Amino acid sequence: MMRQASNQQNPCGRSELKRDMGLSSATILVIANMIGTGIFTTSGFIMASLKNPQAMLLCWFAGGILALSGAFCYGELGAMFPRAGGEYVFLRESFGRLMGFLSGWISLIVGFSAPIAAAAVAFSSYFSHSLPASLNGWATLPFLKIGPVNISSLKGVAIAIIIVFSLIHWRGLHFGSLVQNLLTVIKIGAISAFLIGGLLFGKGSAAHFASPSPADLVFSGPFAVSLIFISFAYSGWNAAAYLGGEIRDPARNIPRSLLYGTLLVMVLYLVLNVVFIYALPVKEMSGVLEVGTKSARSLFGPAAGSAFSMAITLCLLSVISAMIMAGPRVYYAMGKDGTFFRWFGKVGSGSATPGRSILLQAGIAILMVLTSAFDKLLLYIGFTLSLFAVLTVLGLMVLRYRHPDYPRPYKTFGYPVTPVLFILGNLWIIIFSFKSNPLVFLYGGGTILAGLSIFFFFNRNTRKNIGFEEDFSGA
Repeated sequence: MMRQASNQQNPCGRSELKRDMGLSSATILVIANMIGTGIFTTSGFIMASLKNPQAMLLCWFAGGILALSGAFCYGELGAMFPRAGGEYVFLRESFGRLMGFLSGWISLIVGFSAPIAAAAVAFSSYFSHSLPASLNGWATLPFLKIGPVNISSLKGVAIAIIIVFSLIHWRGLHFGSLVQNLLTVIKIGAISAFLIGGLLFGKGSAAHFASPSPADLVFSGPFAVSLIFISFAYSGWNAAAYLGGEIRDPARNIPRSLLYGTLLVMVLYLVLNVVFIYALPVKEMSGVLEVGTKSARSLFGPAAGSAFSMAITLCLLSVISAMIMAGPRVYYAMGKDGTFFRWFGKVGSGSATPGRSILLQAGIAILMVLTSAFDKLLLYIGFTLSLFAVLTVLGLMVLRYRHPDYPRPYKTFGYPVTPVLFILGNLWIIIFSFKSNPLVFLYGGGTILAGLSIFFFFNRNTRKNIGFEEDFSGA
């Protein structure tokens, strides 16, 4: 592993990407990746499972602590290896190219492409529902028919959104960051207005918080299953790590952006759930999918439901944009290393962005919209992403043991308790994911096997050029 060790002395290395992103934009990227539909759709099901408002708030707090623990750990890794790629780079450095490639493969399929497709379709659905009833029927009308493929207007809008934001982030990091920042500021403003208005002027009741002690529920099956849903809502706390090669002063700004963004979202999520409980009693909240919309109607009247649907629509635009920005940096890093098609490891001469990787991601996401393949992939997104996050944090501990002399501009707060807490908490989630839906292992295993096949195909053709044997044996 001599090549990697020498590269440590200059962790920035040579990169064709430009460091144009500051701390505020990196923090906003983390916030935008995290705040999606999860917070507005999961609390009703969690309440149905726990039937205790205090236990539900405690569950959201526990999920936030896990995300914050992960942010502390990724902050150290991001400061050590400030390059594009996130987990791909971290796992490559701690366990070798094979593990790094598998994490990148998972990112391509279930980490970004599938969620982008799902969010784009959800945007189309929310957008259609926010229109007047006379225009609502447009969503089911055929938009384009080519042979057996019949694209509805709903899917047409979803595809258009993917194309538009892919072109925005292809144009340049500066322009893409401006669009991303604007959308996220609007999103935070809308959520803040809902929170302040709901608590100060809404027609709710503090009596809704009354419940027995939640202590007996903390280590129960329902609490663990609820934590699975909450972990989905918190996913995205590691977003800034993917753009490590484009963040200015990365040794300081990567850890700060991860921590600031995650902490702010944790506070927002807790206050949002306080407002939901203030608006709705346990029975009315339990099992409700659109808990945000129902809370708005209860607090402010019937007309507020449409306004809240439009606010969620804006939230979806922000998260779609953030995922389209972050994901291609992984495939770019893989292509540059030669563990994937090298064509995707190039940047545009004028834009200085990984435009080819952006196109790849857009193509896969559009294919998923057309085939609705993301529905099956979403069944195990949480399982696979939690698994590789655990491996990444475990890799942090491996690097601490094997290479204590590596430069560490930032060190994980509370080490080793923080990474152990993150690993144990996510293993708990993985175990209960399997218990609640054993198929996640079948789907996840199939995706990993497909990734192994692709990796060894590239390894056969590039072993002599990339020093695979040295890296793998040294890891």
